[in-house]
Amino acid sequence: MPPSEGEPVPEFEALLCTGETFRSRRLTDTLDGGGVVVFFGFAFSAVAENWWKRYDYADWDSFDVPVIGVSRDGPYAQNDFLRWLGNPPFRMFADVNGGVTEALDLMTDRDHMANISTPWRSVFVLDPDREVQYDYVADEWIGPLPHEDGE
Repeated sequence: MPPSEGEPVPEFEALLCTGETFRSRRLTDTLDGGGVVVFFGFAFSAVAENWWKRYDYADWDSFDVPVIGVSRDGPYAQNDFLRWLGNPPFRMFADVNGGVTEALDLMTDRDHMANISTPWRSVFVLDPDREVQYDYVADEWIGPLPHEDGE
């Protein structure tokens, strides 16, 4: 089961992408008083493009904590996606091998995409100790994430 409210998110380390560079970094070192962690399938998918633009338009960049994405894309794709979005202050973890997604029990096979697994679209609002304050895990691919609830 994915972590739910009151439970800690497991510590992980992955390549953190800023739109310019990428370096291996732990989640704990990335949180700044907490954070909003958004799991999504693929950079440049229609759903990702739509929803990351919505987060930008909804002023998620004004939160007191960082907004961090996680997908199975490599760091070059993640950086290109951030630049395509206009270099918002969001950062992205490149979960290339799926270890982060597996650790949070979010991995699912994609129907009609042979041998492709991605995370369920989900949002976790974390406190400084990685404890979940709010969680949402989508049960389908297209519908919107309830971004108002996470705000």
